[in-house]
Amino acid sequence: MRLGSIISETLRNIASGTAHALAMFLAVLFAGTLLGGYEAMSVMRLETEAAVRIRAFADVKTVVGGNVDGLACDRLSDHGNPSFISGAMRSGAMRSGPQVVPLATKGIELSSYEVTAGMIRLITAEDPQEVPDPSGVWVSSDVSHDFGLVKGSRMQTNHGTVTVAGVFDWPNDGRDMRFAYAMIAPAASSGGVFQECWAKQWPQSDQMDELLLSTATKNPKSEMRPGVTALNKGFDAHYDAQKGYLTRVTRWMPYLGLAVGLLLGVISVRRRRLEYAGALHSGESKGAQLLGIELESLIWAGVGTLATCALLSAYALRMSQSDPLAVLLAAVRTPLVLLAGVLVSSLLTGSVIRQTQLFRYFKNR
Repeated sequence: MRLGSIISETLRNIASGTAHALAMFLAVLFAGTLLGGYEAMSVMRLETEAAVRIRAFADVKTVVGGNVDGLACDRLSDHGNPSFISGAMRSGAMRSGPQVVPLATKGIELSSYEVTAGMIRLITAEDPQEVPDPSGVWVSSDVSHDFGLVKGSRMQTNHGTVTVAGVFDWPNDGRDMRFAYAMIAPAASSGGVFQECWAKQWPQSDQMDELLLSTATKNPKSEMRPGVTALNKGFDAHYDAQKGYLTRVTRWMPYLGLAVGLLLGVISVRRRRLEYAGALHSGESKGAQLLGIELESLIWAGVGTLATCALLSAYALRMSQSDPLAVLLAAVRTPLVLLAGVLVSSLLTGSVIRQTQLFRYFKNR
């Protein structure tokens, strides 16, 4: 048979309902969307868990118990060796400042802290629209609300007039709450020693603790040795995002999709084996028959897979919080493997049908 004849016969089988293409299309669409969607939900759950940790500064560590070199602390952000450090880092140093009393409300004292420019970048890292401005003081959102302060406001204090360069959020989500109701004043990183160095990195590297400790020296006025601790102790300290992804239950979805695809391919051919055996008896070549089987399978399974991928794409774009492409790439593996399973199993099932089996198939029918 010529290729054009095989294609036209395939299209007639699809259009007339002989191939039961609609039912098989719906089976592929249902199975692929169900299994791929479950995978997408699993990945997005891990993504959401990671996003919550990042917003809560659970990925921030701080070195305490010693004197910190502010310049060395700020320079951790410039570390650019990708083989040594796994993700972009923000870092900054801080030390306690004097209590600040607003002259308009002399009964209220505000804690103040002197920080390097890197610390301002770190605490505003979650707000991409906020430009770290070290020209004035920064106040927490609670202080901003109570005193009616916004960016550019001026406030009279017992230490003189200060200009508000920005407002930062510091929610009560388990993190160190010293900045929750405080004023932060910029200080030169080379201007004396600091008390703590903070570093924020996602994903965290095994060398992060060593880098932080390298910025600190022992405080001669304290018996404590420098140590590294988490800024937010309300989360699992042994959290490993990559391990969680690699060990998720739905990592087996592509194998289940393959099994479903193999089953659908077998069903689509076996239910028509009498027709195929009769065609061979009438003189159709085996190669032409197998090509027709594959073309039919490719049409209903391919269209079902395209529809499934379209639905999964819309779902990932709509629901993913940070990386829809990563979610989609994980989810579409299952329908693609399902398609491959259909094509392989339909070809193999069709290849075992012989003309000599015609009368046995007819009798069994």
